Amino acid sequence: MCRSSSNSEMVVSNKSTLEEVLDIEKNKMHAQWVLNPPEPPSMLHQIVDNVKDTLLPHPNPNAFSSLRNQPFSKRAFAFFQDLFPILASFQDYNTHKLKCDFMAGLTLAIFAIPQCMGNATLAQLSPEYGLYTSIVPPFIYALLASSREIVIGPGSVDSLLISSMIQTLKVPIHDSIAYTQLVFTVTFFAGIFQVAFGFFRLGFLVEYLSQATIVGFLAAAAVGIGLQQLKGLFGIVNFTNKTALFSVLKAVWTSFKNKSEWHPYNFIIGISFLCFILFTRFLGKRNKKLIWLSHVAPLLSVIVSSVIAYKLNVGEHHVKDYRVEVLGPIKGGGFNPSSLYLLTFDARVVGHLIRIAFIISIISLTGSIAVGRSFASLRGHSINPNREVVSLGIMNIVGSFTSCYVASGSLSRTAVNYNAGSETMVSNIVMALTVLMSLKFLTGLLYFTPKAILAAIILSAVPGLIDLNKACEIWKVDKMDFLACAGAFLGVLFASAEIGLAIGIAISFLKIIITSIQPAIALVGRLPGTDAFGDAQQYPMAVNIPGVLIVSLKSAWFCFANANLVQERIERWMTSEKVKDGKGGENTFTHVILDASSLTNIDTAGIASLMELNKNLTSRGIKLAIANPRWNVIHKLRLANFVSKIGGRVFLSVGEAVDACLGSKVVPV
Repeated sequence: MCRSSSNSEMVVSNKSTLEEVLDIEKNKMHAQWVLNPPEPPSMLHQIVDNVKDTLLPHPNPNAFSSLRNQPFSKRAFAFFQDLFPILASFQDYNTHKLKCDFMAGLTLAIFAIPQCMGNATLAQLSPEYGLYTSIVPPFIYALLASSREIVIGPGSVDSLLISSMIQTLKVPIHDSIAYTQLVFTVTFFAGIFQVAFGFFRLGFLVEYLSQATIVGFLAAAAVGIGLQQLKGLFGIVNFTNKTALFSVLKAVWTSFKNKSEWHPYNFIIGISFLCFILFTRFLGKRNKKLIWLSHVAPLLSVIVSSVIAYKLNVGEHHVKDYRVEVLGPIKGGGFNPSSLYLLTFDARVVGHLIRIAFIISIISLTGSIAVGRSFASLRGHSINPNREVVSLGIMNIVGSFTSCYVASGSLSRTAVNYNAGSETMVSNIVMALTVLMSLKFLTGLLYFTPKAILAAIILSAVPGLIDLNKACEIWKVDKMDFLACAGAFLGVLFASAEIGLAIGIAISFLKIIITSIQPAIALVGRLPGTDAFGDAQQYPMAVNIPGVLIVSLKSAWFCFANANLVQERIERWMTSEKVKDGKGGENTFTHVILDASSLTNIDTAGIASLMELNKNLTSRGIKLAIANPRWNVIHKLRLANFVSKIGGRVFLSVGEAVDACLGSKVVPV
C-alpha cells in the first residue's frame, strides 16, 4: 500500500513537472510570436492603401476577389458602384422610394432656397451665389458620398467665416468682383485641403478641434451671426463687417443716433415673420402632423413679405426712396456660369487665402461629419468618414469652378430631409434640379424680397447652433474641456473667429501636454481568483507577486515628453519603502515587468530611457522584461537591439512574463 501511495505521488509529481515544461515551451512559442512579426508597412505603402480604401473601399475582400471570375460587365458595375455609392441604392429602387425622394427633394428646395439666399448675403455675396451653391455641390456629393442623409449647401457658419476673415486682408478690395474672386479662391483651396485630409488620412487634424472647442465656437458664431443680421433686420445702411461684439454694438448705437440711417419698416417686417417662423417650428415640435408647416414657413414668409414690400415701394421711383430695403435684381438665366477664370493666385494674398481656407475646411469637415454620423445612427448604418471628406473636397473644387462658394453638410436641411421621408441621396439631386429651375424661371419674382426677411430666416436658425445642455455636461465632466469651450466662445465673441479657435486649440493642446508629460504608469497586481492583472490603485484588492514588480505604461506614446519622468518614477518605486521588506532595506524583487499593451508607439528618447533603466536594473541584479508590446514598438526595440540587451525577455502577456520570471505557473488565489 505504501508502494502504491509512493507511485501515485510520483505520477502526480511527474505530471506537474510535465505541465510546467509544457507551459514553459508554450511561453517560449508565444514569445517568438511577439519577437518575429512581419515587417510593419512602410509610409508609402500606407498612403497607397489609404487612397485605395478611400476611393474603392471593399468591406468584403473575398467578395471582391470572387469578381475576377465574373463577366467584364459585372466587374465594371462593381467598380463604378464603389466609385459612385449611389448606384448601390438603385439595385432595390422602386416607385415608392422614388416618390419619397421626390417629395423630400421638393420640400428641401422650398426650405433651402430662402435660407441659401440668406447665407449668401451673410457671406457678403449676391443672393444668386447661394442658389448656385445649392446646385452643383449637392449633385456631386450625391454621386460620391457614402452618406444617405447629408444635405449639402452653403452654411451660416462657413458664410460668416468667409466674410469676416476675408475682410481682414490688408490688400484693398475695390469692388464686389474682386471680393468674389477671393471667395472662389478660398473655396478652391478649402477643397484641396479636404481632399488631402481624406487621401492621406489626415482626419486627425479635425480632432485637434475638440468637441468642447467646437461647442464654444459654434455658440459664439451663432451670436455673431445674429448680430450681423441686425443690419438687414433694421435696414442699417452703414454697418461693420466685423463679428466682434463691441464692434457690432458700436455700429448699432451709431445708427440709432442717426435715425435716417435705418428703416423702421424693415424691423417690423423682419420681427413679424421671425415670430411666425419660430411659431411654426414650435407647432411642428408639439404636433408632428404640422411639421410640414415649419418646412414651408420660410418660403411663405418670402412670398408674403415680397407682396407687402411691393405694395409699400411701388409708388417710389428711385430705389433709395424705398420704404423697405429689397434685394433688387438677381442674376438668373439657368445653370451656374463658369468661374474658373475668376480664381486669383496673386502672391500678395495667396498665403492669406490658404490660411483662411485651412481653417474653413476643418470647421466645415467637423460639422459635416458630425451631422452625417448623427443621422446615419438614426437609420442603423454608418458612413465612411474618409470618403465623406474626399467627397466634400471634390465638390468644393468643382464648385469653385462653377460660381459656388464653400458648401458643407447642413444640420437644419438634413433634419428636414430626414423628417420628409428621404430614402436615398436622390432627394439631393431633386433639390438641386428644383433650385436650378427656380434660378432659371423665378428669379425675377424675387426682386422685391425684403432683406429683413432673409435676416429673419437666418436668425431663426441661430438657436440650433447654441447647445447649452452640452456646455453644462462638459462643465460637469471635465473642467479643462470647459475652459477650452469658454476660451473659444469668448475669443470669437470679443475678438475674431481665428483668435477664438486659437484659444480653444491652445487650451486643448495644453491639456494634452499636461497629460502626456505626467508619468502615466501604475503598479499592477493579480486580481484574486483570476488570471487577470489590474491597476493596484483602481483595484485595491490586487495581490502583489513576490519578487516581481509589474509596471503598466498607460500612455499611448512613450516619447521625449514623458520618458525621463517614467524612468524616474520606476526607479523611485524601486527605492521606496513600499517595495522594501524592512530588513536592512534590501529590495524584495528580482524582476521588473513593463506592461506595454497600451503603448502604440515609441521614439528614440523612449528607447534611450529604457536602455538606461535596464542598465540601472542590471547593476542591482534585477532583470527587465517586456509584456505584450505592440507591432511598431517591438519593431523599433528590435532595430535598436534593445531586445537582445534584456536577454530576449519579451512575452505575449503579463501572466506569461510572471510565470517565466518565477520559473513556474502562479496559481490564482
